[in-house]
Amino acid sequence: MRKAILLSGVIVLSMVFMADAAEKELGINLDLTYTSKWMSKGVEAYGQKGGLFKTIDFDFWGTGFGTKVTHRNATSSGYVNSQRFDYRPYFKSVLFRDAAYQTNYNISVGYEHYPRHPRRAANTTWEWIFSFTWPNLLGGKVVPTYVAHYEYPAGVNQAFRGLTGWVHRFILGYDVDNPELPAPIHLSAEAGYSDGLGGRVHDWAYFTLGASTKIKINDRAAIVPGVYHQLSVDDSICKRDVTYAMVSMKYKFK
Repeated sequence: MRKAILLSGVIVLSMVFMADAAEKELGINLDLTYTSKWMSKGVEAYGQKGGLFKTIDFDFWGTGFGTKVTHRNATSSGYVNSQRFDYRPYFKSVLFRDAAYQTNYNISVGYEHYPRHPRRAANTTWEWIFSFTWPNLLGGKVVPTYVAHYEYPAGVNQAFRGLTGWVHRFILGYDVDNPELPAPIHLSAEAGYSDGLGGRVHDWAYFTLGASTKIKINDRAAIVPGVYHQLSVDDSICKRDVTYAMVSMKYKFK
């Protein structure tokens, strides 16, 4: 945890010196998300239990740099030791703006800490996330996204190096306008490929279909409900198909 706090502190201090040049306000966003199942890269992370995630996101003066802090826990007993804190500095920007191949990217590294796990049980991990979206590539209606996750245990305990691996996610998004709704319905289709993470298979793991929308409360607050269905491909990831719902409450201070 000390490494994650130090890393976030260094980024915060560096952005303080950039604040005057940027002449923009520090962005602060809150997100409270409930999910009836937490499907973490295709895995039922809390079994049959739901999950509750609380996130605060600091956007450092519009520079592209920021950091998120998230607490994750199950909504009922049985997974107390699986509650987790995530500390995730990130950088996001745009390449080839307004071109057909415009690329929106977000690169982050997360220090994930399970405070109730003993240190000998690999209670911390690092996770890199590389996300790339091409909003104009297919004419603006269908938007492709590729996300790569690379995770490995923190520290020098070699006994848990087998947990190291990748997950590759291929996503298509499409917005359906409906004049009777305040915002479009966002349809999504995702295919997940497991590349050894957690000692699991090197194969296609799952396919997920989803639908969500955004209900604006005011200029600062919104609710985002969604429903999803995962078609599980490999039993080492998930032994059943899963339907689950999510709802997020978002609030923007700046």
